[in-house]
Amino acid sequence: MSGEDILGQLERQLKPYRDQVETFDRIPAKGRGEEEVLALLESLARREEPRWRQGYASGAVYHGGEEHARFLAKAYALHAQDNPLHPDLWPSSTKFEAEVVAMTARMLSGDEVGRRRRGAKVVGAVSTGGTESILLAMLAYRDWGKARGIAEPEVVAPVTAHAAFRKAAHYFGLRLVEVGVDENFRADVEAMRAAVSEATVALVGSAPSFPHGAIDPIPEIAAIAEERGIGCHVDACLGGFLLPWAERLGYPVPPFDFRLPGVMSISVDTHKYGYAAKGTSVVLYRSEELFHHQCYAATDWPGGLYASSTLLGSRPGGLIAAAWASLVATGEEGYMAAAKDILAAADRIKAGVRAIPELKLLGDPLFVVAVGSDTVDVYRVMDHMTARGWSLNGLHHPAAFHLAVTRRHAEDGVAERFLSDLAACVGEVRHSPPSDEGMAPLYGLAAVAPGELVQGLLEAYIDVLYEV
Repeated sequence: MSGEDILGQLERQLKPYRDQVETFDRIPAKGRGEEEVLALLESLARREEPRWRQGYASGAVYHGGEEHARFLAKAYALHAQDNPLHPDLWPSSTKFEAEVVAMTARMLSGDEVGRRRRGAKVVGAVSTGGTESILLAMLAYRDWGKARGIAEPEVVAPVTAHAAFRKAAHYFGLRLVEVGVDENFRADVEAMRAAVSEATVALVGSAPSFPHGAIDPIPEIAAIAEERGIGCHVDACLGGFLLPWAERLGYPVPPFDFRLPGVMSISVDTHKYGYAAKGTSVVLYRSEELFHHQCYAATDWPGGLYASSTLLGSRPGGLIAAAWASLVATGEEGYMAAAKDILAAADRIKAGVRAIPELKLLGDPLFVVAVGSDTVDVYRVMDHMTARGWSLNGLHHPAAFHLAVTRRHAEDGVAERFLSDLAACVGEVRHSPPSDEGMAPLYGLAAVAPGELVQGLLEAYIDVLYEV
């Protein structure tokens, strides 16, 4: 199947949906009534809602429940006009952001920093999501390195580190040195040690990694960074609001946070297992010096003095207020209870996958369940699961897919439905001929085609998404 065939298939999948709703390719000459507009919005929401609400999505929706969602909507509405860029008008925004940073830092052992060095404290900012948090951290390390005379800073990361690190290297002119992983998909520590050069400004570890849910050996990585006098960034965007509670519940969670002296920065998403509204995240630093390399100030601009702590200037204060509200309302007890339910559901799902002879778990994950196979085409299995309503994440190198377990999967019967459908789909794949429909041909093409060909296909796909 050619790239053009796959692109045409994607277009056909989107076309019926777009044909069923009214299209706007220009501003209406006369505005529609508010009730009419709200009715259109509601119809679209109702159409998309069943799949994620019934637990068919891998990750994507980290929903804290109906009452919690309504609560966050009220919190956002109260501060919808707020903009932290203007603290004189909205000083509450500075309160919310500072306290979200402080609460998140304390959860990740930030108080240990002050105990070790008097007057020291963890600092940081609220961003619009995990990608921005990672971009900000990499920007800070780049400029930290340049301030020390490193003309072309390098960052060393495992190949399983989030794609946002590649994006940061692309945007900021960093050289990203990627190393392999071990049989459990954790970063190869000795390969990372060997990759450190005079131009290295930071090492990266994931807690856990997006593809396979593996927690990299952060203590060893942080020790190398401390020994070499460079940074160690922990990407805990996915697990930062779950792993601390998993550790308290007795699950095997190695140290990954500011308890480790070599850990200089952490990214962690409040809008995932922190149950805040999309999109908010937090980026934290062990030192104000490093944090200041993230910030920007203009002292001689004709528009006046300008200072910003993130990539954005104006920021959605309502989302920051909602993140603050989520943390304060959920509390440690609420996060512990949610983590207990999620991890129990993940345990049931992992046991169920192991019971299907054709499938295998990749690594030893806690709550991101990556599934591969030596006997069936897992991409075709994923396509059959898609036909049953599931939205799973396809993985490469090796071929696999994963389910990031959330509170939706912990509800009665959802994990069991997943396993029942998965077993049935494996049987269907074993007894049915290959098809040109679905995502399997795209993933199969990406595995063997030249990178520039696949990139062109993805760029064309993005263009399709923006067609009216």
